[in-house]
Amino acid sequence: MYKIVERLVQSKIFGNFIIALIILNGISMGFETSKDIAATYHTFFSIFDTLVITIFTIEIILRIFIHRISFFKDGWSIFDFFIVSISLLPTSGGLEILRILRVLRLLRLITVIPQMRKVIMALVSVIPGMISIAGILTLLFYISAIMATQLYGETFPQWFGTLGESFYTLFQIMTLESWSMGIVRPILEIHPFAWTFFIPFIFIVTFIMVNLIIAIVVDAMTELTSEEKNLVVSEIHDSEDHTKIKLQELRNDIKELKDLMLSNKL
Repeated sequence: MYKIVERLVQSKIFGNFIIALIILNGISMGFETSKDIAATYHTFFSIFDTLVITIFTIEIILRIFIHRISFFKDGWSIFDFFIVSISLLPTSGGLEILRILRVLRLLRLITVIPQMRKVIMALVSVIPGMISIAGILTLLFYISAIMATQLYGETFPQWFGTLGESFYTLFQIMTLESWSMGIVRPILEIHPFAWTFFIPFIFIVTFIMVNLIIAIVVDAMTELTSEEKNLVVSEIHDSEDHTKIKLQELRNDIKELKDLMLSNKL
């Protein structure tokens, strides 16, 4: 029984079935956002949703049956367990928000597709570096927001009247969304040298700091690709070594057989 369940859960067909079910569930939840479609096919969506969560629950139970305690030692397995558990909670009695959280089931694609898991692990590995850059970026924003509030708060209170408004305006400038015609040029009409503040801000924050974050992520993905290549090369070498050993054993067997035949002739 155990071996049968293990082969079933670890089979490629079963994995592809779960992936297809997650995708179909995502499509159905997308259709449910349309009031007309949801009203027309409400019964179908309800039955399909019940079927999906039933299958997911059975899958988790089977995985726990196979791995036992080891299941709860794996981070991805705990993530799956958490997502499925949310779907089993009641959605009435003031807990309607939990119905909206059903969409989190789509995140299970990350756990069932190995390539997605590798990308997430690569991103997690660069979190310390990203936190350091985010800290520097926050410091630059804070200093710039104070300066902008003091320089332009009186003439442009809608953008720089308070520290919070300055933060938001500077964030908009950082994204380069309407920063020139929408914000900076009107300011230049009253403060001709305002460009000496905004141009260095954009250069440092947008072109340097943000691109540093991108560079760290790209570097992590490059390392991931390099590790995969090394793993493939290592597997090839191991296979070659194994083949050489088998060939040597075959030569020895042939030699022994040849010696035996010669001895019998004599």
